[in-house]
Amino acid sequence: MTPVTRLEVLGLYRKIFRIAKKWQSASGQIEETIKEKEYIKSEAKTLFRKNKNVTDPKLIKQCIEECEARIEIGLHYNIPYPRPIHLPPMGLAHKQGRTLRHQEKLRKISKPIYLKSHDEVS
Repeated sequence: MTPVTRLEVLGLYRKIFRIAKKWQSASGQIEETIKEKEYIKSEAKTLFRKNKNVTDPKLIKQCIEECEARIEIGLHYNIPYPRPIHLPPMGLAHKQGRTLRHQEKLRKISKPIYLKSHDEVS
């Protein structure tokens, strides 16, 4: 990891914890605010620790973009949790064969960047 990339990643980590410190839930309830703050902190710790040994520059860039996207979406909608995606169920494909592989490929491609690592951790 280059020094510039390292500083960028550490800056994002600090930014997340600053956001968590100032976070207010949409409902305004104290219990919910505390729960959301804890979620933000634990999610950040989990994902940053999971990716601490990543050395591929393209993968590092993808992780940084995902982090920035999740921060912006969370601040915009005032929801710390990843926004769900709505894809059609895979009930149309047979249990094996070309159609199933094609649908799996389309689902993987259509997954937004801010959810790439969410399913792996959850």
